[in-house]
Amino acid sequence: MKTTLKAGKLDILYENGSLRYISSGRTELLRMIYPAVRDDEWNTVTPVTLEEVIDRTDDSFRIKLIFLYRSGEINFRAKYLIEGKSDNSISFEMEGEALGTFRKNRIGLCVLHPAEECAGKNCTVEHTDGSVESSFFPEEINPHQVFLNVKSLKWMAGKINCTLSFEGDVFETEDQRNWTDASFKTYSTPLSLPFPSVITEGTVVHQKVVFRANNITCVEQVDNQINIIKLIPEESYILPSIGVSRSSSGSALTLQEIRTLRTIGFNHYRTDIHLYSPDWIEIADLSLNESFELGCQMEIALFFSGEEVSRHATAFAEWMETRKPDIARILIFHRDAPSTPDDLATEVISILRKADPDAKIATGTNAGFVHINRFRPGNTENDYICYPVYPQEHASDNATLVENLKGQGYTVRSAKAFAGNKGVVISPVTLQRRFNTNISYMELPYRGEGIPPSVDPRLMTLFGACWTAGSLKYLGEADADTITYYETRGERGIIQGNEEPKWPGLLPSAKGMIFPVFHIFRFVLSHSNFNIIKSVSTNPLSVDCLSLANGKEARLIIVNFSGEPAQVRIEGLAGKFRMVSLDSSTTAEASADCRWTGNRHQKSFNPSDIINLNPVSVNFIECWLKG
Repeated sequence: MKTTLKAGKLDILYENGSLRYISSGRTELLRMIYPAVRDDEWNTVTPVTLEEVIDRTDDSFRIKLIFLYRSGEINFRAKYLIEGKSDNSISFEMEGEALGTFRKNRIGLCVLHPAEECAGKNCTVEHTDGSVESSFFPEEINPHQVFLNVKSLKWMAGKINCTLSFEGDVFETEDQRNWTDASFKTYSTPLSLPFPSVITEGTVVHQKVVFRANNITCVEQVDNQINIIKLIPEESYILPSIGVSRSSSGSALTLQEIRTLRTIGFNHYRTDIHLYSPDWIEIADLSLNESFELGCQMEIALFFSGEEVSRHATAFAEWMETRKPDIARILIFHRDAPSTPDDLATEVISILRKADPDAKIATGTNAGFVHINRFRPGNTENDYICYPVYPQEHASDNATLVENLKGQGYTVRSAKAFAGNKGVVISPVTLQRRFNTNISYMELPYRGEGIPPSVDPRLMTLFGACWTAGSLKYLGEADADTITYYETRGERGIIQGNEEPKWPGLLPSAKGMIFPVFHIFRFVLSHSNFNIIKSVSTNPLSVDCLSLANGKEARLIIVNFSGEPAQVRIEGLAGKFRMVSLDSSTTAEASADCRWTGNRHQKSFNPSDIINLNPVSVNFIECWLKG
């Protein structure tokens, strides 16, 4: 169930056992309080709701829940009592029991602190030994735990005094921006203890979190009816180089697929080359040909293994000298290392630069920002540092994916802080993680049955297009140098391609289908001479805007993430402007036309007009900036 609740002057959204967006007016105090059960590979177990009873008044509520967690060997049942009181306090209590013996990495309550409100702010930490420490939420992304042995936390959100207290286990706080979550998280049990750990049948787990907000005087009234988009053209950034990854299906692109993809005008084409594999030259040659046909440069991710680094690097250098490929950059990884070892990078870069003194080379991680933050590359004559982005390390619901868009920008700003004068390469961005980075540092062949966990059907939908526009916005506004997205075709691609879907009826795709996200890239790259300019939304979790400008001429993509209609007014425009919407009424024609413009659906507006956006829609705007 999803419903809004009140606890005194606090506003809360309740959804499926979680309290979200605990706020006072426009001030978000907590992002979420929720329970989590994670297995021995850090996969989050989705519970079955056995009972859910909600009682509420105008300024209080009481929720009783019973959840059953079953996945693999995990068998856990928990009762929750969640109460909000008129004195601006909330308590969240768990009483759980192991119904079998199993291994787990975490069982307990978690609290998310919004990074936007907390980063750089002071905090008082009471530790489990009774000592009190004055500390702060870090501005840059902290690679390790922020607070340890936490009994309570106190901080100020504006003029509001916030207090969290914890019972039942030892809690600590980590910086979830390491995984592109836009939050800090306070959780139990400490990661300093061995994991996974065995919980035996009959073990009872009891935890309680209490939140209090004091000194709430008058609450600002929030008008959620109209979303305001404010354009800030004085904050301008060069449009990053934008590329796409080669399809993981392995087969060559067809002529028809190439013709379709060429209409976008990607800047580069990523290919993974495992130099320890006997067929790497065949894959490299095929990719070289495809990049030429697509009209873009190559981005080559080289993977090394074992002790034969020099031999493999020399073989690749010989391939470069023979084929003369047009390479934008080379990414260097070791398949068994979280981040490129400096000694490997030094050796490989020396060999490659002998073949091409102008080669641009990146070192970093193929696994996730946390790994480059914890194992930062040294100065090995590399030109860039690199890491991938994905939003689903901890949760997979639509709201969390939208929340985490801002987290992508945080990673770029932190990377620039420790990268010195190196450029920042984001490669690749995917909606779902390609592999479990808790198990390996590169993708391994999928041996299971059914749809692989790396496939997210939402990439093929309007929501996937909205999310991608948001990703381009926040990475671009953080001044990333180059970004690689998704794959060319297939279930992880931007088009289905000429092959029938592997799982017909289970995914929203069909042979030849062009996914909505395709048109995001085509629109943006058709304006490659424009810069990204900053824009601010009053409610970015519902409506947001990617803004491009070339002098006074501007192009906007306004997205409505929500399943409800939205109203928008844009501040900073001059004269009439035109808008075309990609929504449920136009996706059928857009999915069949790689040159779709939607001009016959075009609407005109005045700068003062309120625009009505359809649910889950992408809205392309041609306009002029105010002088």
